[in-house]
Amino acid sequence: RHLHKRVLRESIQGITKPAIRRLARRGGVKRISQLIYDETRNVLRSFLENVVRDAITYTEHARRKTVTAMDV
Repeated sequence: RHLHKRVLRESIQGITKPAIRRLARRGGVKRISQLIYDETRNVLRSFLENVVRDAITYTEHARRKTVTAMDV
């Protein structure tokens, strides 16, 4: 039973082009193809979905309603 099932609509666009660029710079990237931005958003969304799914699984298994840092 999932209590909160909110659909992420355009929230992923909140990860802006400059934010992705800053992360790439930190990783030592000099030039970035235009196609990278949407791909990065897709990868990040997939990663976060997996993290949240696992955290919810741990929380439900422990019969709690609050996700803790240890669940993540």
